[in-house]
Amino acid sequence: MLSTLLRYIEEKHYCPHCSGDLTLCHAPPVHVGDGLGWGSEYLFICLNDSCPLFVKGWEYIANQYGHVGSYRYMELPNSKENYSMMVISKEAFTGSIVDIETIKRQNEQYQCQLEALAALDTCLEKRQLGPVLTVLLDESIRIDDRKRAVALLAPLNDVACVEPLRNHAFKDPHLEQEVNLAINKILTAHFLKECPHCAELIKARATLCKHCQRELTT
Repeated sequence: MLSTLLRYIEEKHYCPHCSGDLTLCHAPPVHVGDGLGWGSEYLFICLNDSCPLFVKGWEYIANQYGHVGSYRYMELPNSKENYSMMVISKEAFTGSIVDIETIKRQNEQYQCQLEALAALDTCLEKRQLGPVLTVLLDESIRIDDRKRAVALLAPLNDVACVEPLRNHAFKDPHLEQEVNLAINKILTAHFLKECPHCAELIKARATLCKHCQRELTT
């Protein structure tokens, strides 16, 4: 679906009435004509308030039907179908415009996910913590893939994972428990512990935190 939407974003459609660009919008849930749906989640619509179709439509609908309304030119993606669609206000569809920048950011995130998941297979060999953290800190990635990533934490044995993982709010309590167990193994392997007062890493045998200067109970 994302790839289809990205393709639509790159397409150029023009209104035959004003030559202006058509805007990609989310389709309304039902077809205003027959209630059967548009056959597409998106529509290309002319939102130019100076478009002759829109400007002249108010008077035409008032004279023909006695109602307040006008027309917007609309095209369906991947189709030669087009309509002069009735609207009852100039704000119609302005709240349904596809947020292109958001879609592009989602695509960038998706590409990062794919790269990180692919890199999990070689991150131990290459000693790469980055892909593991990317997968663990992304709540939209499948839980099975995130569990695959958490299993790599202890073998990587990199204390750089502690701060980002401790600062993340995990939605899955079981995954969070596995992360905490992995962190404890890493700290033990490096003869470190977390100060209970300031959370900084200190030597496991320390009795005074070098960061906050508070005494520690053994």
